[in-house]
Amino acid sequence: MIWRRRVEPFARPFFRLQARLTRGLTLGVRGLVLDGEGRILLLEHTYIHGWYMPGGGVERGETMVQALHRELIEEAGIEMTGPPTLVSVHDNGQMFSGDHVLIYRLEEWRSVPPTQEGEILKLGWFAPDALPEGTTRSTRARIREALEGEAADTKW
Repeated sequence: MIWRRRVEPFARPFFRLQARLTRGLTLGVRGLVLDGEGRILLLEHTYIHGWYMPGGGVERGETMVQALHRELIEEAGIEMTGPPTLVSVHDNGQMFSGDHVLIYRLEEWRSVPPTQEGEILKLGWFAPDALPEGTTRSTRARIREALEGEAADTKW
């Protein structure tokens, strides 16, 4: 209906406000970074237990790939030199209502100095079949899904 096209520009601010209030959503990204030997980059934060793939939250005004690019440099000193591949999307609502995490696979990168200080306790490269003790259940599952072709669980 044409009248909806005429009304939409005036209704848009109200719709966006209503959506913000009722559709609370947060978005995070994690990078499955592989080296030339097929090892996976994992890190341990100073503020939470366990080994994780590097990543973090998507900030307002960022695309998911921009957030991944920023987080990889900040946390691990990894700069993307090729496009990442979206592997899967997961609902992380059990940890934080409305939270979602996207997993990207990255094989083209170079080392740069990390820009974040004090956030990362340890960083290491691990064979997929020799992940360190303390690697979280969800991290292990995402690695299996990405590397072994398991169907991705929609829940984190």
